[in-house]
Amino acid sequence: MSRLVFFDLDGTISRRDTLVPYATSFLLRRRPWRAWRLLRLLPPTLAFALGRGDRGVLKGELIRAALGGASRDTVAEWNRQFLPRLFARGLHPDALAAIAAHRRAGDHLVLMSASVDLYVPDIGRELGFDQTICSGVRWDGDRLDGRLATANRRDEEKARCFRELAARHAGLPTEAYGNSFSDLPHMVLASRAVMVNPGAALQGECRKLGIETVRW
Repeated sequence: MSRLVFFDLDGTISRRDTLVPYATSFLLRRRPWRAWRLLRLLPPTLAFALGRGDRGVLKGELIRAALGGASRDTVAEWNRQFLPRLFARGLHPDALAAIAAHRRAGDHLVLMSASVDLYVPDIGRELGFDQTICSGVRWDGDRLDGRLATANRRDEEKARCFRELAARHAGLPTEAYGNSFSDLPHMVLASRAVMVNPGAALQGECRKLGIETVRW
């Protein structure tokens, strides 16, 4: 029987976060004269550190500082430069093996990430996913605004997306792969869950919840 299988991206498939290098590499390679715009991140970063900020706002400000005003063609061209480097060196081989095994089994593969739709759908297509769920960003016509146009797809928002899609595929067993505490809200809903490379505290929580752990 086929399954509905969710993979997180950052730290699960990729070795580390993808958004910060995606945005800052664009800025430093394509627009180094605008690096001062990163100073705009100080207020939302401080607010977040003090527990009064919003991670989605911070994410949007990073994208605006680095890529704000870029055209769709410019973003597409940057993806053609950035993603091959990510595929060559930035992905866990064991993650790729797990994705391939699920694809051979005929499972419905969902890439579900808090990172943004500037590039996550391209990763999903390249890796053979059937569907991608990620944070959306705003555009002003052909020009990138950068602020989030959707909810930030993490924590309880991921759980909401998980429940919604599972309801559309009623009767299919569900599996979820993640790597952080923020993945737990949707992973506990799955028929089977696999936590990738957890630290000691997260590993202990996984034991309590009956979630498998692996080292990739």
